[in-house]
Amino acid sequence: MKRRPILVVNFGSQYVQLIARRVRELGVYSEIIHWDTPIEEIRDKNPYGIIFSGGPASVYSKDAPLPPREIYDLGVPILGICYGLQVIAHQLGGKVERSDHQEYGRARLKVLKRDPIFEGIPDEFDVWMSHADKVSQLPPNFETLAVSDNSPHAVIASKDRRFYGFQFHPEVVHTVFGKELLSNFIYRVCGAKRNWEMGDFVEEKIEEIRSTVGDSHVIAALSGGVDSTVASVLVHRAIGDRLHCFFIDHGLLRLGEREEVERNLRSLGLPLKVVDAGDIFLGRLKGVEDPEQKRKIIGNTFIEIFEKEAKSVKGAEFLLQGTLYPDVVESAGIKGSAKIKTHHNVGGLPEKMNLKLLEPFRELFKDEVREIGKLLGIPKEILGRHPFPGPGLAIRIIGEVNREDLDILRKADAIFIEELKREGFYDRVWQAFAVLLPIRSVGVMGDVRTYEKVVALRAVESTDGMTADWFRFPPDFLDKVMRRIINEVRGVGRVVYDISSKPPSTIEWE
Repeated sequence: MKRRPILVVNFGSQYVQLIARRVRELGVYSEIIHWDTPIEEIRDKNPYGIIFSGGPASVYSKDAPLPPREIYDLGVPILGICYGLQVIAHQLGGKVERSDHQEYGRARLKVLKRDPIFEGIPDEFDVWMSHADKVSQLPPNFETLAVSDNSPHAVIASKDRRFYGFQFHPEVVHTVFGKELLSNFIYRVCGAKRNWEMGDFVEEKIEEIRSTVGDSHVIAALSGGVDSTVASVLVHRAIGDRLHCFFIDHGLLRLGEREEVERNLRSLGLPLKVVDAGDIFLGRLKGVEDPEQKRKIIGNTFIEIFEKEAKSVKGAEFLLQGTLYPDVVESAGIKGSAKIKTHHNVGGLPEKMNLKLLEPFRELFKDEVREIGKLLGIPKEILGRHPFPGPGLAIRIIGEVNREDLDILRKADAIFIEELKREGFYDRVWQAFAVLLPIRSVGVMGDVRTYEKVVALRAVESTDGMTADWFRFPPDFLDKVMRRIINEVRGVGRVVYDISSKPPSTIEWE
């Protein structure tokens, strides 16, 4: 079935898939195209409208990514976001220059002129900015609809051509009426018709998996987390007994996690073999402190072990992984995006591997995968698990990994999670965990001077992992967790709470 899309033009933004995902949430099919896609291909897709993403470049730089000029003659609405706004202004005769005052994070938007794009939205509201350039002169036939303190042209429009520009990011949750703004553009400006549901994705993906895999077999890289579990159930639905699930215990799991994972996976009817490889992983991580190197070692070892296990499966040609879009974009798997870190699913893989990768969720976000899980009948208890990184506790121990520190971190993390569940915070938090820092701190216990390790607690609110804000716990709760960790975990003398947002920080510390 060919659906008429909203096209999202990628200028290297790490939020480009998030824009496309927001469009799908609103019920309209979306596709991402690169900025240099030929105009003939764009015309053939017959889009309802086009959205220009943000990006790290400046439109006035020599090698700035710019779309074909003919895109403005297609007769369809265009919305430019951040860099996308500047592209419109630059190409249509306006002026963009370096701003005296950069604008990052929350800003107050003030609407100057009412317009269908603001239907159902107040005259003032908070938006999320992330820019160092600004439009200093509008193109002909454009007008300013809204401003912020540091953006004299925060929303611009050419109503006769149905071109709009937002200097802020409506796709992130921190823009209060971002969803309504996008909805107004899609339905009121573009006149789009609803043509997308997640159920459609599931059925199409099952058929795609069957077509891709053919008569061969698939080895599933199961971690027990939401992503790999839902991916395995989906593939099992597609090819049945030709899926072979292996759970690699790399010795970097949380307290009691191996037993919990086995119980959950077997309850879903998945064929499962558990491989105890903790000694191998820990041996290769000995003496390694660099987080990128740790991730690559773990990623390579994962693949090596799976390739070895694959030899026992006749006809195995594919390795299933629950890679999500945030993993891809942070590993610079999207053309033009900046690399933040290597993810074990998408970075550090050997150039020559004997298995092809099968990644059905590569363009999805965590909450979308949970929605698919619900459609597949996976219990809420499994889908509600907090995200857990493939490299496990190796990237929550800052520096070298050893058994003693793993034991300390497991106990501290277990106390934190136990109290979250007891006090009803677990389901309100998107992700929570403990981190063991590579420092010691002076303290006093029983009138004796101590010099013990430091544990940092991290808990964030998010919907997709692309942006996140720290969770505001009551002080009494943090006090209780701190006292339990220091009293019950030998070797810890201080507990701190991380209040960094993403951006500028990542959720994980490494």
